[in-house]
Amino acid sequence: MSNNLIFYDTETTGLIKDFAQILQCGSIQTNRNLEIQDEQNLGCAPLPWAIPHPMAMVTNKKTHLFNSNVSHYEMMRDLNRQWRQWTIDEPAVFITFNGMAYDEELVRRQFYWNLFESYLTNTNGNSRLDLLLMMNNVAAFFPDLLNIPLHDGGPAISLKQADLAEANGIEIGDAHDAIADCKLMISLLEIINRKKPELLDFFLSISSKAGVQEEVKKSGFLCLGEVFRREVFRYPVVPCGSKAPNDLMFFDLSYEPEEIFDLDTQEVYSLVQKPGKSGPFKKYGINKTIPICPSSMIDDKNAFDMDIAVLEERAKQVRENIDFQSLVSQAMADKITNWNNEYDHIEQMIYAGGFPSKEDKDLMADFHRIDSAEERIKICRNISDERHRLFAERLICQFYPQAAPEDMMVRYESLVTQRLNEEGPWGSMSKVMTDLEKLLQQDNPPETQVILEETKEFLMKRSILIAVSYTHLTLPTILLV
Repeated sequence: MSNNLIFYDTETTGLIKDFAQILQCGSIQTNRNLEIQDEQNLGCAPLPWAIPHPMAMVTNKKTHLFNSNVSHYEMMRDLNRQWRQWTIDEPAVFITFNGMAYDEELVRRQFYWNLFESYLTNTNGNSRLDLLLMMNNVAAFFPDLLNIPLHDGGPAISLKQADLAEANGIEIGDAHDAIADCKLMISLLEIINRKKPELLDFFLSISSKAGVQEEVKKSGFLCLGEVFRREVFRYPVVPCGSKAPNDLMFFDLSYEPEEIFDLDTQEVYSLVQKPGKSGPFKKYGINKTIPICPSSMIDDKNAFDMDIAVLEERAKQVRENIDFQSLVSQAMADKITNWNNEYDHIEQMIYAGGFPSKEDKDLMADFHRIDSAEERIKICRNISDERHRLFAERLICQFYPQAAPEDMMVRYESLVTQRLNEEGPWGSMSKVMTDLEKLLQQDNPPETQVILEETKEFLMKRSILIAVSYTHLTLPTILLV
């Protein structure tokens, strides 16, 4: 059991994972008893081509970072250093709230943008736990551990972090501040740990792929809890197939296994390849938090409106039917996907271009170690992977605009012009400005109005880049306007 936990949260310029930029990242290190050992709070200025969305800024209230002297590269470098320092003696469980869908993906991408190892949180013994998914399980099977807040009077529930905190008497403080949100996570876990420490121990144990694989091998069945559209769902499940490297299929034991065993191959294929709420199959990634727990851990033996003995017998039938498991696994492997590896922008290619070679890794390590324009330019030219070479170019042009070679500056200037002037998967400056003007016309609280006005001022200054021709001014000159 890990005695090293790292809670982290991000505040960003928007919601588009491939292009939104982290403005703040807060991290808190604790031991297994949730006692704080250390913390780090980092912030940075928006990248020259970033377009902060006004609603993101209203939410996170980080407009003061518009004037920060800290670059995005410096923030991600310091984050990388701190996390590596915290995990040098003992691997950590990195804990987020909805991180599997958002924060984790942002951090991975922005390590990638800045030539750092993207997978720090789940390599070298480190693992990941998403508290939102854990709360799915709590709401389904352990509602007495926490006060589960109702949405609009119920019966729908809310698992928003702030709502959970308020319902359980936790002082929210500065909501949507990264450090404050980390402390909310810790406070929620303190309640669970005080009442049922074995549940937290279990989720820490399945925070890694190896932990999940070990758990699903055990006899009996598992309890899967989910919250979908604010409604709680409970499923008795057992593993029934897998596809390398990360896909795992569960069988819903509320269905009679023999009836599914008797289906022909095509019918099984159809069910496996379209898993969902209403079918007998549920697909999950074993490299992500799965909201499961052993049936032996739950106190409510009527959770599924079925006799436990019946569910255990059905679980045994599925576990012993090797042919059925092979068929399910084959159906998963044969599924035709429409995954498109052709992207127009390198930010989208984190999973599409493979891992960097050893030679490129060494060059990128040298890039971080050497603070010299001339040497960094040489290193950049020698990086074989185009993605990482172009990211290196961007960093050179930001930090050494006068020394950057002409071809690099041309590409860099084109990037900034495109992102600010053209509509694309990153969004649109014109649409953001239109949305901002509409928001400014509303009857806003004073604080919100100030944030919107500060965001407008920032975007207006940034829009100068659109209006001014590069024929007469170089980008570094324009950025100073």
